[in-house]
Parts: sequence; C-alpha cells; structure tokens
Amino acid sequence: MESVTSRFLRYAAINTASEPESKSSPSTARQLDLSRMLKDELVELGAKDAELDEYGYVYAKIPATVSGAPKLGFVAHVDTSPDASNKGVKPRIIEKYDGGGITLNDERSIVMSPSEFPELADYIGQDLIVTDGTTLLGADDKAGVAEIMALCELLLSPDAPPHGELAIAFTPDEEVGRGTAHFDVERFGAEFAYTIDGGKLGEIEYENFNAASAKVFVNGVSIHPGTAKNKMKNAVLIGMEFNSMLPAAQTPATTDGYDGFYHITSIVGEVEHCKLGYIVRDHDKSLFEAKKERLRAIERYLNEKYGEGTVSVEIKNSYFNMKEKILPHMHLIETAKSAMVESGVEPLIQPIRGGTDGANLSFMGLPCPNLSTGGHNFHGRFEYIPVQSLEKMVEVMRRIVEKYSAAK
Repeated sequence: MESVTSRFLRYAAINTASEPESKSSPSTARQLDLSRMLKDELVELGAKDAELDEYGYVYAKIPATVSGAPKLGFVAHVDTSPDASNKGVKPRIIEKYDGGGITLNDERSIVMSPSEFPELADYIGQDLIVTDGTTLLGADDKAGVAEIMALCELLLSPDAPPHGELAIAFTPDEEVGRGTAHFDVERFGAEFAYTIDGGKLGEIEYENFNAASAKVFVNGVSIHPGTAKNKMKNAVLIGMEFNSMLPAAQTPATTDGYDGFYHITSIVGEVEHCKLGYIVRDHDKSLFEAKKERLRAIERYLNEKYGEGTVSVEIKNSYFNMKEKILPHMHLIETAKSAMVESGVEPLIQPIRGGTDGANLSFMGLPCPNLSTGGHNFHGRFEYIPVQSLEKMVEVMRRIVEKYSAAK
C-alpha cells in the first residue's frame, strides 16, 4: 500500500488555491486537478459509486464488510488558502529533527526558529515535512485528504478489519467559506461524520465561532481643500472614525479561547468613497448578535452626525457554532477520544477559533465534529507536519471505524 506520507507529498505539489472573489463553483478550475485524481484513485482502489460532480465535490462509498453498523463518514477539503503562494510547492522531509533552527531556504535566509515556534520542541527526533520557504505547504487540508485516502486503501485491502459502510467526500472552496455550498448530504449518505481538518495531533473540536462578514460603505463629499471648511466630508476619515468606535480590546491580536472579535480585513478609499471589510466572530450566540448590532449602532450614529446615507453596513452570516447540533450526538466525541487514547494520542478538546465545513454540515442535518490532521502554522511558509502525526491519524480513524463497526 502507498504510505500516507507519499500520498501527502504527491497531493501537496498540486496548486489548488481557491479564490474568494470568484463566482464560479469551484472558485478555481485548478482544484479539479486534485479532485479528478482522487476520484480516479478511489475507483482504482475499488471504492463504490466514486464520482466527481459538476461543482467539484468528490463522493464515494467504502462497502461494508459487516451488516448493521451505523453509516460513518469522513470529509476533507482539497483547496488551499490563497493567503500565501501555492505555486511550485516543494515539500521536503527533515529526518530526525534535532531541535535546532530549520533552514527552509538558504538563498533567501529563511529559517524556522524554535524560539519563534516553540512547539517544534515537541517533535525532536521525528520527521518533519516542511516547505522551501517560498510557498505554503498545504497540509490544510491535503493532510486530511491523504489520511482519508490512506484509510480508504486500508479498508479496501484484503486484510481490512471488519467495518460498516463508510462515506467519503472531498470538498472544494472551504478556505473561501463555500465548502458546503453545494454539498449533497443525501448523496453523501452518512448518519454522522468527521471532518479531518484540524491542527495539532489530538485536537477534537465541536465548538466553533458564530461568524459573519461585514462591509461598510462610506459616501463623502469632495471639495477643493482650499474652500472645504464646513463642506467637505472625507469618507476616509469617517471610515477611520467608524473603526475607532469598535472596542480596541476585541481584535484577533488581543483575544484567545472563547473570546470573540472584530477583525478589519481591508480599507480602501478616497475622499468621496471608502469601503471597509470586517469579519465578526464569537462563540456565544448572544454576544455574536450584540457585535453585529454594534456595527449597526455605529452606522446609525454616524448617519445622524454626518447626514443620512453617509454610512451603510451590509452584514452576512457565514456559519454558526455547531455545539448545539453535536451535543445530542456526544458519542462522536467520546468515540474519538477513546480512539486517540488507544492510539497513544492525548485528546485535546478545544474550541475552534475559526470555522469548519463541519459546522455548516451539522446545521444541514449531518452531525460533524472536526479532528486533527497533525499540521502546524497553516497558510504560510512556516507550515509543517510531522510524518508520525500523519501516520497516527490514519490509526486513529481506523480505530474509530472499528468502534462504530462493533457497535452494530
């Protein structure tokens, strides 16, 4: 069988960056390069009903070898973040990491330092897959893809442990918030599932942010600065005033754990027009709604101050905290915990300071918490994943499958 590491290295070399401004599904055609490969590999392995639909979703079934087991699913996304270069990814393995700085690119003097990334100390003696310092690695979420594919090969082999039917899906566009836009829960056919899309080995996540995006539009009045007194309305200054009215202690750089935040992602403009982009996050639903109301309250205040129509705010919900949908199915969390313990992995249950396809899937009727891939420093040049974590996650998923197969 092909190792999970070999699979990951092959998949990581394919540029699958998604595009937030694209209106197509998938947002980029290059994602299909990997999706087609996965569909073909599933067919070759002997998966049932393997198909790639018109939106870039790959679906397949692993036939049951025992009857009566619940239908379990695993999901990962093929796209990678557009936040860093995806062109010419060149992963390499640092064997038996010695605990020192890792020179990613000697020519450009790019070094991953344990003083900056102290969690590297946890992996001394292990084999680390790293970048060449010019691109991201793509472990988010090609590590999850490789781990699921390695599990599929194992369960379709002659030596497979007894198991129920398994549903597999690989989605596009998770990184731009559209990973479940065309997901067909009925076609997928599972009773419940896990996304394999987390970070450090051992993570189990069933709480995530409630999330919204916001756009603030400011309309100003341009007058020659020599005669502008009491006439000019500088849209850029009003935009800055809008931002100054948000709590300074509620930004990503000042919060952690269950704390929510406002995050300004862009500001562009001139005297007559200014546009600000935000994302709004909170685990608590009432605090989430209060944050959105604060944006509307600032809009009302500035329109009273500068005239109606000066400021307009558009808010769009992105996803909600899956906790309420997982609580009735806590067997998913307990099963994952026991599978990790039996695999020699310490479970780490924590809230996601972000989102996951599993959140939307849970609200679509498919309870779907998130499990680790083993990777670190996603979306940038210092991304890495230990080979041993890739291998261990395949073992964890195998044990999960075996536990549900025995629960028939």
